Amino acid sequence: MAIKQAPEKPGKFHKDTFDKTTEARRQTVLSAALQQFATKGYSATNINDIAKQAHISIGALYSYFASKEDLFLTIVNSGYDLMTEILYDVAKNSTDVYDYVARMLRTCSEFATRYELLNQLYLDITTQALSPLAVGLSDQLEKITPSILGDLLRSGKQSGIVRADVDERVFAYCIDNIFMMYQFSFSSNYYKERLNIYLGTAPANGDMTAVEAGILAFIRAALS
Repeated sequence: MAIKQAPEKPGKFHKDTFDKTTEARRQTVLSAALQQFATKGYSATNINDIAKQAHISIGALYSYFASKEDLFLTIVNSGYDLMTEILYDVAKNSTDVYDYVARMLRTCSEFATRYELLNQLYLDITTQALSPLAVGLSDQLEKITPSILGDLLRSGKQSGIVRADVDERVFAYCIDNIFMMYQFSFSSNYYKERLNIYLGTAPANGDMTAVEAGILAFIRAALS
């Protein structure tokens, strides 16, 4: 399918001095910040603890970032870059909306497992506690999938695999909600337990093939 250009991401939130330091130090700082924000939450995270974990002085950390919020937004930006690359890669390799859904379900589980801390951070962003930040962040993070799904649904209508009366915006919203809940089920204890309540018990070996096939069948039935 033809892929539209990704929406422009926010400008940088770090100071120029952060660009001038070594790549090793940048990764150490960002890894420490991600660990602290993901495990403690934004409000409970102390920038002194980030500096301590990164083995740098608090003065050095403030020479890189003006505030805790800017450091947090820098972490979010790095996650945005990764998620953008993954989402567009899935779209480019999908033949139709059903193939896309199947690939995205597998990608959701793989992303949540491989990047557990980033996934936890994404979950935290959706809470009311971070609502002052979330408004701007959601505008950037949530533009990609609706655009991709909208294109795929329109293409599906033209080829006859999606019925003509489907409201593309509503169905894109519903499908993306399924992706989101499924992804959170691999990183949040609450959503993990919720998954177990609905499914009985998640497969012990972590093989969610049957579950994903069932979700795809549900979406296919709704669209066709």
